[in-house]
Amino acid sequence: MQFKRPSRRRTTESVVPMINVVFLLLIFFMMSARIAPAPPFDLTLPTAVQNAALEEDRALYLSADGAVGFQGLLGAKAWAALGVLDKTQELTVRADADLPAPMLAAVLAKLAAMGISSASLALRAP
Repeated sequence: MQFKRPSRRRTTESVVPMINVVFLLLIFFMMSARIAPAPPFDLTLPTAVQNAALEEDRALYLSADGAVGFQGLLGAKAWAALGVLDKTQELTVRADADLPAPMLAAVLAKLAAMGISSASLALRAP
């Protein structure tokens, strides 16, 4: 009796595990991603200039408690010295990092009331 030999089945690699891994990665990235909302309007953000030569004689110093210093003068004398400056030249504001924002805003408003139209805030490089 002759038996027919069973033909060998071709074994193919299953791609199902690879598809499972791809979908697991897709789900992971979708769950961990945070979609940022679109800004309500277009902004032009200010740029910082590094290594710019700052004029020390035109630097207004502000301490953490709001004390004002200018050209070696403190308080009201510093404000008086600021009043006689050329209003068209830029003034550099060097504020302490612990100065509260409302105090900085008040100083900038006072500078604007004095007619100083251009002021830069000095920053420390990270």
